[in-house]
Amino acid sequence: MYKKLFTTFFKIGAFTLGGGYAMIPIIESEVVEKNKWIEKDEFLDLIAIAQSCPGVFAINISTFVGYKIRGNKGAVCTSLGTALPSFLIILLIAMFFHQFMNVGWVAAMFRGIRPAVVALIAVPTFNLAKSAHVSWSNAWIPVVSALLIYALHVNPVWIILCAGIGGYVYGQFLNNPEA
Repeated sequence: MYKKLFTTFFKIGAFTLGGGYAMIPIIESEVVEKNKWIEKDEFLDLIAIAQSCPGVFAINISTFVGYKIRGNKGAVCTSLGTALPSFLIILLIAMFFHQFMNVGWVAAMFRGIRPAVVALIAVPTFNLAKSAHVSWSNAWIPVVSALLIYALHVNPVWIILCAGIGGYVYGQFLNNPEA
């Protein structure tokens, strides 16, 4: 099982461009749909936890999935599987980068990859919004949060804290018929 965890996450780490958020649909496909290691609701909870923890999202989500499946050893297998491909690729790039810096087709290739990476990040964002029951009535929350971070440079930690407090207040007082 540990070998399967490592190879699954090594494959995800090796063939996903765009970072952790672009990995979400692939991880979901492998972990929830194909191998049925985790239920979809549990996976969404792990994503929420991974997003709120410090560190690299891809490593966080892989660590939490591995821990959920096989405890500490599973977490180590999935984390190494996710991180190792990037480490090896960066190592190779660092060794040979000076030879490719000014090659036109390499620069053009990276300019072409950028819009695709945006799409890879957009799709899981919309899927998460749907799973989190973001509707037209509460869509203002992520929109305002994104604008505060982008336009006013508000630290995302404050956004997370305010959202948590707001959710607690809403759940305890405003959405509680007994209050």
